[in-house]
Amino acid sequence: MRLLKIVPDNTNIGFVRIRHIAFAITALLTIAAIALVATRGLNMGVDFAGGVSIEEKFTSAPPLDEVRSTVNHLGLGEAALQQLGGANTVTIRLPVPESADPAATDQMVEKVKTALAAKFPGATFSNYSTVSGKVSDELIRNGILAVFLAVIGIAIFSWFRYEWQFGVSTAVAIMHDVLMTLGFFALFRELFTFDLNIVAAVLTIIGYSINDKMVIDDRIRENMRKFRKMEMGDLIDLSVNETLPRTVMTSVTIMLALAALLIFGGPVLRGFTAAMMLGIVVGTYSSIYVSSSLLITLGLKPGFREDRKSSAPDGERVVPRDRP
Repeated sequence: MRLLKIVPDNTNIGFVRIRHIAFAITALLTIAAIALVATRGLNMGVDFAGGVSIEEKFTSAPPLDEVRSTVNHLGLGEAALQQLGGANTVTIRLPVPESADPAATDQMVEKVKTALAAKFPGATFSNYSTVSGKVSDELIRNGILAVFLAVIGIAIFSWFRYEWQFGVSTAVAIMHDVLMTLGFFALFRELFTFDLNIVAAVLTIIGYSINDKMVIDDRIRENMRKFRKMEMGDLIDLSVNETLPRTVMTSVTIMLALAALLIFGGPVLRGFTAAMMLGIVVGTYSSIYVSSSLLITLGLKPGFREDRKSSAPDGERVVPRDRP
């Protein structure tokens, strides 16, 4: 039985040759993502914005204007609505009651349930959650700190394990992955809520990206010692092509699992799954076209630290590579 091979063994793609085009595309996408986050913002969930989130299910897709008007007439504050999953399920977000008594929140939820059941016969209450403004501020700060420390820690690890160029290129690529994810949620803010599940997805994306990058970086380091007279561009192309079957196969299998989770996981996991699927695509792209090719721009040379201090042996192998 023949093994399934998505990428042929003799693949020889010149990734380094188009690195300037890839850098330009990466820069444009990064600027666009930052602009989207700055102008449109993120649809912060209750975890970050604070407030009371009530999930209501209707027998059919309700007119959102009528739902909003019904809730606003209760005098509980301005309601923000979002259809969650199917069109029949609506999330209603309200400000936290002024009273710190948990009974005040229960009374608020009961008023909303009663009003919606009277206006829309058959409407049923699913659940609700509440987060105070102080807690939401702490969650925002801790979420940003977690992502920042993850990126810095990974960059320092790459620096000490390889060389400083690897640390810088890895940090740049990971920041690109994070910004692409934030830009996606800013672009589709009407469809997805940015909550703690998405922060978990971002950290998972960072973990996947660094795993992919470490595999390529390890192969680059091996080839730097093995072919110390080979040009750096040819060496990186060789290393990326050698790891390409593993990279593609890993990405495809993870995408299949995420597709099943997206279809059958329900609305609660939809944002997390969408973030992960985007992160796999973006992380694979940045590993191949951004992180690896950036090493040349940063001035990395063949050999490895102490190896470059001594001259190479006369009998060293140099494998020429024909550009496609």
